[in-house]
Order: sequence, then structure tokens, then C-alpha cells
Amino acid sequence: MSRYRDVILFFLLAGLWGGSFVAIEVGLEYYPPVLYAAYRFDLAALLLVTYVLLTESGPLPRTRGDLAAIGFSGGLSVAVNNSLLFVGQQYTTSGIAAITYSLVPIATAAVAAVWIGESSLDARGALGVVLAFVGVALVAQPDPENLAGGVTIGVGLILVGVIAVAVGSVGLRVVETSFSSIALTGWAMLFGGLLMHGASLGVGETQQLPATELPALVSLAFLGVLASAVAYTIYFTLLDRLGPFEINLVSYVVPVVATVTGVLLLNEPVTAFTVAGFVVIVAGFVLVKRHAIAEEVPKLLERVGGGF
Repeated sequence: MSRYRDVILFFLLAGLWGGSFVAIEVGLEYYPPVLYAAYRFDLAALLLVTYVLLTESGPLPRTRGDLAAIGFSGGLSVAVNNSLLFVGQQYTTSGIAAITYSLVPIATAAVAAVWIGESSLDARGALGVVLAFVGVALVAQPDPENLAGGVTIGVGLILVGVIAVAVGSVGLRVVETSFSSIALTGWAMLFGGLLMHGASLGVGETQQLPATELPALVSLAFLGVLASAVAYTIYFTLLDRLGPFEINLVSYVVPVVATVTGVLLLNEPVTAFTVAGFVVIVAGFVLVKRHAIAEEVPKLLERVGGGF
């Protein structure tokens, strides 16, 4: 029964994160992008920090490692990443943004190989990284005569955000923390949200209270409550139960959800280049993670065959 629950949670997580790209597109009609991202994490941090303060015995950061972890996660994975994602999505569809974002596991493996000397990235793995970036290029469809405009600039911004997530994720591996993953996430969201408010002021965005139009309210509530606070709670639950390999597979379900939802709700176009780019990125992931796939897939099939 627990395995059925894990499968349901896995696809629920994919649905929430896939839907988040569509919610961003909707909300960008009502908010400046960086301010919108800040409001998302204000709401999420309010919920998660309140939760950990009420339920955990040691929820406050107490060590330098705790503060460093909040800096890596809140500064890079939350603030830099989401500022660039929300700005970038002004130029892309939900599906293109999600497909570009699916590069996170591959970029993380590359950063880990360079930074901490993780030995899993050999020559074939390096080829997989290159292949994945080729896939992103296919998705972006760069116009040599207009490299600073359109989808190309949007994908480029999101790609820089992906690299920020990768650096932040690897940074967490080199510090020791004294509190739970949920507590770290809550404090990181709070710190990242504050940084994004500062960035929003710094770039001259018009400051406004949350919009009262129904689409704006629904999109912000979905992002802050469901796609952030609830989704990250599900993520860490599944990470503990399934392990990093299986949970990373959600990165390749999310773009499908985002693309289909974008087509159905926003009438977004899907091109052959977009589909081809996604396939190439997945092929790159297979090369990078081929050893883990060879080890984990038989275990996964055995569990599936056993009725979970």
C-alpha cells in the first residue's frame, strides 16, 4: 500500500511542479517578474517556517553550516534561480521553460564533478552533458540574426538559473547542517524571498501589493502553497523513501505536464524542435546517469512486478 502512495505522490509532485510553469505564465500578466517570484516565496516561507516552528524541536539555524546552507539554497536555488526563471518565462512558453529546467540533474552532475571531484562523470557522462546542452539549443532555436531576443534570451536566462541551482545543490553537500531538510527549505525560502524583494527594487520594478484579480490570486496561491510549500514537503518525503535516482525522474515528467497543460489552458504552441530538444536532453541524462540506471532500474522493475 505504501508503494501505491509513493506512486501517487510522485505524480502529484510532477503535476504541481509542471503546473507551476503555467501558473507563472498566468501571473506574469499581473506582476513584474521578480516581485512575483518574491511573493511566491513569501507565501511558501510563511507556511513552512510556521510549520517547522510548531512541529520541530530544533528548527532555528544555530551553526555556521546552517547559515551557509541557507545562503547556498536561498541565495542561489531560490533567489537567483527564480528571478531568472520568472524573467525568462516572459519570452518562452511553459513547456519550453520546463524542458530547459529539466537540465538540473545533468548540470548538477557536471558541477559536482568539477567542484568536489565526483568520479561518476566519465567521458561518456561528459558527452551526455554536451548532448543535453545541444538539446537546450534545439529548444531555444537560436536566430543568428537576433540572439538577444525572443525565445533565445528566455532560455538563456533560465539556463543560468539552472546552473545556479546546480551550484547551490552541490554547495549543500560541502556543509553540515543541524536541522531538517524541511527547516532548511523554509529558511532558504524566507531568505531568498527577501533577496528577491531587494532585487525587484534594485532593477526598478513597480512595487505593488498582490493583485486582486481572480487569475492572479489563484496563480499566486498555487505557486506559494501547492507548488512550493506542499510540493517540497512531498519531495523530501519521497527522497527519504525512494532515494535520489527515482526522485530525479520527476524532472522528466514535469515538462510533459507543463507542455500539455500549457497547450490545454493557454493554447501554447509545441514545435518539432521543442519535442526533439527534450528527447535529446533525456538522452543526455541517460548517458550521465547510465551507471545508476543500470543499478536502479532492475530494482524498480522488481518492485513494480511485485505489486509495490
